[in-house]
Amino acid sequence: MAHTNITGSSGVFGRLWGRLSLSSRQVVWAWTFLALPLVFFAVVRFYPTIDAFFLSITDWDLLNPAKFIGLENYHRLFADPVFWQVFRNTFAYLILGTPISIVLSFAIAYYLDRVVFLHGFIRALYFLPYLTTAAAMAWVWRWFYQPPPIGVINSTLSIFGIPAQPFLRSIEQALPAIMTTSIWAHLGFQIIIFLAGLRAIPTSYYEAARVDGLGEGAILTRITIPLLKPTTVFLVVFSSIGFLRIFDQVYNMTSNDPGGPLNSTKPLVLMIYQTAFGSYQMGYAAAQTVVLFVILFTISMAQLWILRNR
Repeated sequence: MAHTNITGSSGVFGRLWGRLSLSSRQVVWAWTFLALPLVFFAVVRFYPTIDAFFLSITDWDLLNPAKFIGLENYHRLFADPVFWQVFRNTFAYLILGTPISIVLSFAIAYYLDRVVFLHGFIRALYFLPYLTTAAAMAWVWRWFYQPPPIGVINSTLSIFGIPAQPFLRSIEQALPAIMTTSIWAHLGFQIIIFLAGLRAIPTSYYEAARVDGLGEGAILTRITIPLLKPTTVFLVVFSSIGFLRIFDQVYNMTSNDPGGPLNSTKPLVLMIYQTAFGSYQMGYAAAQTVVLFVILFTISMAQLWILRNR
């Protein structure tokens, strides 16, 4: 009887499958292969995101059941002066770090694309920092920023008679010092992507432009940069998300005083981490996470809309 049911079911399935057109079968196969990633994202990404919205309106410390408190966490957050300091720091990383990293990586990729001798070796050197773990890289740069005679940078400055700089111990210099480290760490990835975009531009465009008498500057502004628009859009959004979520460099380079002197380098992600795993205020940390999500989503959508329209 069981064998009959199985055979009957497979026969019905076979007849239904046989009635589908080729395009319908392709759609079925596509959704079949996408089912596992969709389940993964639903469980690992979507559910925690939705749950964070629920936790943000509760008071929960891991030990006691979550208690509904409405928007009290958000009122507390927006009234907290530390949050606004952290908010300014986060946007400083974004507004300064993203354009600097994009312009610098494009300039290096543009000239590296013209290098023939040792091209692969030089490209690998630029990409190597991206393969290094963030913690190891941050501690190396922390050593660079130390006072003389330990710190490499200050020791080099002393050779030219320049006084030692406080860097990570300074309210004014700590954030730019960490931003420089983050830009350097991700520069290799952006260079590789720009190089791929440059190699994808047909050489016939350049040949036709030179036949028409265009100089290198005109070719750059009229051909190269416009045709790199999809690559640039991707890197701008990717870089922006990275700077808004910066954590590893700040946490490891200011481990003695996480967030730097007077919270001068603390980003929103570090504030969330300290609230959740330092104070165990999970509801309050969830409210901070929701604010970060809204910022990420809004900026990413705005960038895509602006850059695509242009």
